[in-house]
Amino acid sequence: MHHIVSLEAGALIADLRPPAFPHRWTSHDATAQAQVGERLADATIAIVNKRSLTADIIAGLPALQMVAVAATGYNNIDLDACRARGIVVSNVRGYARETVPEHVFALLLALARQIGPYHRSVAAGRWQKSEQFCYFDYPIRDLAGRTLGILGSGTLGQGVARIAGAFGMTVLRGEHKGAAAVREGYVPFERVIGEADVISLHCPLTAATRHLIGAVELAAMKPGALLINTARGGLVDEQALADALRAGRIGGAGFDVLSEEPPRDNPLLAADLLEAGNFILTPHVAWSSREAMQALADQLIDNIEAFVAGAPRNRVA
Repeated sequence: MHHIVSLEAGALIADLRPPAFPHRWTSHDATAQAQVGERLADATIAIVNKRSLTADIIAGLPALQMVAVAATGYNNIDLDACRARGIVVSNVRGYARETVPEHVFALLLALARQIGPYHRSVAAGRWQKSEQFCYFDYPIRDLAGRTLGILGSGTLGQGVARIAGAFGMTVLRGEHKGAAAVREGYVPFERVIGEADVISLHCPLTAATRHLIGAVELAAMKPGALLINTARGGLVDEQALADALRAGRIGGAGFDVLSEEPPRDNPLLAADLLEAGNFILTPHVAWSSREAMQALADQLIDNIEAFVAGAPRNRVA
């Protein structure tokens, strides 16, 4: 009988149906990294979200047959170690095709329309003391006619492009950084950096994409450009971004992710940035509409059932 162990059940609010095969289920709302090996000691199927499964941990789990990733990203799993052991790793795909692009535009609109600064000014009494029916303390920009650069053109990047079209934006799909050739329908990475009024990141975090956006790229962006990151925090050099925001080298940034989560000591958590009108930070919730979480839960169980039936799906290893 399979023993299924879920390490981070508290990170998902959904109706999780029981798998349709004999099994034992152990669920933990949260698991510290130091507890991973102990809690998976006799698991045949591990449900993992953000906890790391390193080669050392995997070596100590002789019963493990499958890792069901309760997310799309799997950079926290040592895939080589899993392949060496014949452990199947499956992720969840496409569940956030609506919720993440909508969050991208929530961040983008809040920045372009100066929603935060205007709201705070009203709360501080500015409108109540105004001599006119309105005031223009914070310049507002339309999205129509602007150029949106998308780095990462999978399901989520395509969803962002679709919404951008409805706003009347021009979309540039960026080629991989350092690519020797440019694919049809794409433009060089450097052109996206230099021409886009908005850059939205939708890349996986790999050795090749870590610090995809650093000091050099931030310096090459338009002075008023906006940077949106709902993908992975490590895609951006966070200290370089903090410096660029303070110096006014770019127009602003909207982030839903940081390089360490939950964050402990991060340059983007500085009080002056969080209180500034040109930076918005949300706590990795772009993926988490109720509809999306239920779709994730359904697909997670589909993946587990497919593995047990001998026909694994959504395999990454």
